[in-house]
Amino acid sequence: MKQKNIGIFSFFSGAGFLDLGFEHVQQYEILFVNEAHKPFMDIYQGTRALMQHKEPKYGYHLKDIARFIHSEEDQRFLALSVHEAKAIKDIVGFIGGPPCPDFSIAGKNKGHRGDNGKLSETYIDLIIKNMPDFFLFENVKGLYRTKKHREFFDYMKKKLTVSGYALTEKLINSIEYGVPQDRERIILVGFQKNYLEDNRIDILNFDWNHNVKYSAEEIFAMNWPTKSPFAENSATTMPNGIIKELTVQYWFDKNDVQNHPNSNKHFKPKAGLSKFQTIDEGDDKKKSYKRLHRWRYSPTAAYGNNEVHLHPYKARRLTAAEAMAIQSLPKNFILPNEITLTNMFKTIGNGVPYLASKGIAEAIDNFITGEDNEKIYSG
Repeated sequence: MKQKNIGIFSFFSGAGFLDLGFEHVQQYEILFVNEAHKPFMDIYQGTRALMQHKEPKYGYHLKDIARFIHSEEDQRFLALSVHEAKAIKDIVGFIGGPPCPDFSIAGKNKGHRGDNGKLSETYIDLIIKNMPDFFLFENVKGLYRTKKHREFFDYMKKKLTVSGYALTEKLINSIEYGVPQDRERIILVGFQKNYLEDNRIDILNFDWNHNVKYSAEEIFAMNWPTKSPFAENSATTMPNGIIKELTVQYWFDKNDVQNHPNSNKHFKPKAGLSKFQTIDEGDDKKKSYKRLHRWRYSPTAAYGNNEVHLHPYKARRLTAAEAMAIQSLPKNFILPNEITLTNMFKTIGNGVPYLASKGIAEAIDNFITGEDNEKIYSG
């Protein structure tokens, strides 16, 4: 099959980490961006301006996603935009990761009845109403693994199947894509059955491992360093038998975090430094005040709800530049200075790691254009 021009409508866009992964795969173009929180939209627009990305054809939309279902004006605009996009692109997709605290074990755990949890079904209803050729849905592993949330997840999948979508899903770990972070997320991808039949593609041939670099099982079996006494501004040698590209230190160096424009953006303690000086390097098993190890990957980047991550060998919290390196973002991804620290760290923690986003985008593109799909089409 030849390459396709793929148009993307982005929802719950945040700072756009997921979108950036798609943007950096040649066939994709972001056509539409929706985000309800103004500071996040300001970050999205500010970073894209600095990177000189073109603006989305159908604009930036700062509003609750529910308006595209309940507001006649917004509903009509989206429907017309999708219709036009299908006329000028080979294929059109929706991508988004609805807010996840209500499905997180460490979060509110209110499920689909919570204010955030309700947005997952709103997104599914929006997909069904507008029928893009494909969609991507991303959320925390709690939606997939927790029994009461899994029932809701299965209910949403049934709605999509009845509406004409063929589905494939995987609980991914971002570390497998080269992200220096142990971060599991459920990814659900669906294609219109009519599109698959017309193009002789079988959903069973979707290759989730197309761009996976490492096996999580093999990574976690390695002899990673555990803990060592905190020594401010110390230098240590990388141990043998680990993967350098998955270490915090490798990414700090790769992104030159000390000289990054966001290198001075970090929370400063209101009290003394004693707590920052007594926690061992690598002691990251606490609920809060987790100190990273320079020669190990990071736990899930979560920088809200009193969760604090400390620099491996400095008596302070992580800077925004360091947190973005842990999210595997390119060095030229720069947050606008006027954004508050709270919004900076919230959107960094919420984002889908860049390399995982890019890997998934490439897997979808490979599925759409891969010649092997024709060979095993089951009809």
